[in-house]
Amino acid sequence: MEKLNLDDYIRKVPDFPKKGVLFYDITSILAQPRAFRYCIDSMVELYQDRKIDAIAAIEARGFLFAAPFAAHVGIPLLLIRKKGKLPGKVMTKKYSLEYAEAEIEIHCDDVVQGSRVLLLDDLIATGGTLNAARELLTACGAQVPEIFGVVGLPFLNYEKVLNPTPVRTLINYHGE
Repeated sequence: MEKLNLDDYIRKVPDFPKKGVLFYDITSILAQPRAFRYCIDSMVELYQDRKIDAIAAIEARGFLFAAPFAAHVGIPLLLIRKKGKLPGKVMTKKYSLEYAEAEIEIHCDDVVQGSRVLLLDDLIATGGTLNAARELLTACGAQVPEIFGVVGLPFLNYEKVLNPTPVRTLINYHGE
């Protein structure tokens, strides 16, 4: 696999969504097939020989990375969505954001008891959403051996929130 510098493919948007924030935009990866393929190939290389029974992804950009990976390695894709987006019986988890509360949901019926589920999001910032997702998966009977993100912002201390679950990313930014 050809090694790419992902930083060359990630758009940095100053003062978004508010003044003082530097936004790391992964949509520019999706617009470049070479970079997108590199991300999927890197995930396959990292996880194809590990005991992973399924992958769970956070709405919505996480789906874009998890779906081709799941199809490639032949494992189920579990969707973690915002409240009210999944039909039928769901399990819900409330969690705190910086200035508000949010809720995410999953179909527990899709989670096999005792399965090892890789949890994925496109970007890991504070870890709040991923922590809530991990708690949902655990409540549904799964184990979460690792959390994966394409981009990590460790200066926001996500490892403290997600401890003891190991976190792996393809690229980290340490604050600008």
